[in-house]
Amino acid sequence: MLTMLKLTNVSKIYQVGDEEVRALDDLSLEIKKGEFVAIIGASGSGKSTLLHVLGALDRPSSGKITWQGKRLNKMSDRELASFRNRQIGFVFQQFHLLPRTSVLENTMLPTIYLPADENNRDHSRKAKKILKELVLSDRLNHTPGQLSGGQQQRVAIARALINNPQIILADEPTGNLDSKSGEQILKILEGLNKKGLTVIVVTHDIDIAKKAKRQIIIKDGKIIKDTGSSLQTDTPGVSQV
Repeated sequence: MLTMLKLTNVSKIYQVGDEEVRALDDLSLEIKKGEFVAIIGASGSGKSTLLHVLGALDRPSSGKITWQGKRLNKMSDRELASFRNRQIGFVFQQFHLLPRTSVLENTMLPTIYLPADENNRDHSRKAKKILKELVLSDRLNHTPGQLSGGQQQRVAIARALINNPQIILADEPTGNLDSKSGEQILKILEGLNKKGLTVIVVTHDIDIAKKAKRQIIIKDGKIIKDTGSSLQTDTPGVSQV
């Protein structure tokens, strides 16, 4: 399979007062096209930092990141913003929907940054199609406050899909949902993966991680287990996923 994202000896260091915190520690990782990957770890393990680096939301302190052979950490901030908007769809635990904006308008938000000559009617038509597939056609003019948590997360997924991304990055996407709604969100992500979309989910929940075809366990900024890579070996004392 084609390698989409590759991290080589990546470290991320934060300065907290007089102390250096190494959130990622000389980490190397490859993500192949069409994979469904779960990144698992306790709070403070570095899993969210890893997701932010993979999604070009944050720059590493050292190391190399490539997207289909192109160096991401050599891009300008403007180039990275364009890359994120066109290639990556983000889904977060907190939804991050605009509270006074309709479901349809929230879904279309990423299209604002596309070239001016692209037809807004096409964006609207596409957004309505995605929302229909996510069983939200009767909620187009509702605001987020009029929706359940599960419905809000489906809107967030629709927004993530609007620009035809090649990869979905989901950070604890079921963290604010009841178990039934959480299962529905996971089924949606599984369905997107079956259609060929690469999906990476960050979670601390082993049951959620088991839904993925590949599990990566991270601790203290290092990968200690990777079920989909011959480069990683099991670390003694780590429970099986």
